[in-house]
Amino acid sequence: MSASSSPAVKAAVPLPVILISGCLVALLSFGERSAFGLFLSPMTEARGWTRETFALALAVQNLVWGAAQPVMGALADRYGTGRVLVLGGVFYAIGLYVASFAADPLMLQLGMGISVGVGLAAGSFTIVIAAFGRSVTPAKQSLAFGLATAAGSFGQFLFGPLTQALIEGVGWERTLVVLAVAITTLVPLAYALRGRAAIDLGAVPQTFREALAEAFGYRSYILLVFGFFVCGFHLAFIAVHLPPYLTDLGMSPMLGGWALALIGLFNIVGSLSAGAIGARFSKSYALSALYLARAAIILAFISFPVSPASVLLFAAGMGLLWLSTVPLTSGLVAVMFGPRYMATLFGFVFFSHQIGSFLGVWLGGRIYDQTGSYDLVWWISIGLGVFAALVHLPIRDAPAPRLAAA
Repeated sequence: MSASSSPAVKAAVPLPVILISGCLVALLSFGERSAFGLFLSPMTEARGWTRETFALALAVQNLVWGAAQPVMGALADRYGTGRVLVLGGVFYAIGLYVASFAADPLMLQLGMGISVGVGLAAGSFTIVIAAFGRSVTPAKQSLAFGLATAAGSFGQFLFGPLTQALIEGVGWERTLVVLAVAITTLVPLAYALRGRAAIDLGAVPQTFREALAEAFGYRSYILLVFGFFVCGFHLAFIAVHLPPYLTDLGMSPMLGGWALALIGLFNIVGSLSAGAIGARFSKSYALSALYLARAAIILAFISFPVSPASVLLFAAGMGLLWLSTVPLTSGLVAVMFGPRYMATLFGFVFFSHQIGSFLGVWLGGRIYDQTGSYDLVWWISIGLGVFAALVHLPIRDAPAPRLAAA
């Protein structure tokens, strides 16, 4: 009997072990990645690069991450999550190590850009979420997705000030080596997530091609793809360019690290809350409200004089909304199409997210180098937030016709 038509079987690994291991993977991979913006100033100053040079490397990283995500998702759906996570840990570590001695932009692109991008696609919380989707019942999926996202947020809280302290203590080169060693922990953690078993509601069996055709022929899925683009733009621009934006205003570099940490801390609450909200209320309406709130918070931040207090308030407000989109967006994919090809289908949604990330990072550096200011990018972020709020309103929080019939 084929994998797509076989009934669900129980995973060999106990569910608590799967959840704990998956959360640790999310904590490490996203936590380290969220601190990359702290390297912008010291690396560009040491190498004599422009901000656009560094920003382009992270933009390429986001684009490679997004382009590789459907591929890694398909591999996880076919061969199991554990093998893909091992691949992610190896590529991630190699990329950080290469970046630690990168002497020219090309080497930075190969390390921080391409290798880390592949590592993130194979070893990030998107793969973990799909594993959780195959391990828990549909009624508990939103909560499980929120748990994985909250773990990634705690990683951001942990690695923000820790990375900045390491940079100040041992230098940015050695800090990248330390992060490279730490990310190899994904390899032993992958063992607990090696299974492929999926909880199935007896839906009509599908081939891989049929699953893709169904998704891209479904209006709500297409709208979800467009909406998640905005999330990527917001997160990448703020994570990379907020620290140098603050130092441009004469504030301490450590404030940038604490701002990223505070975003991560408050998103623990935001992600868990989003998971709970998605389990009880409309995920699409919740996403619409979330994006509108982001636009309002950014508008308030740039409308008043920036101070340490306003930075921390902005970080707390954005933190509540930071990765809260993930359990709601992934939850909609699971509701629409079920868990069988979730890693692949969420991978395509995430690719849109990473195209937004590419533009958010690169445009931030490009516009700053051209104008000496981030003002235009802040206003673009506000407009995109309103756009995303409107796009999510028509999305149906319900199974696609095939699942509905089953």
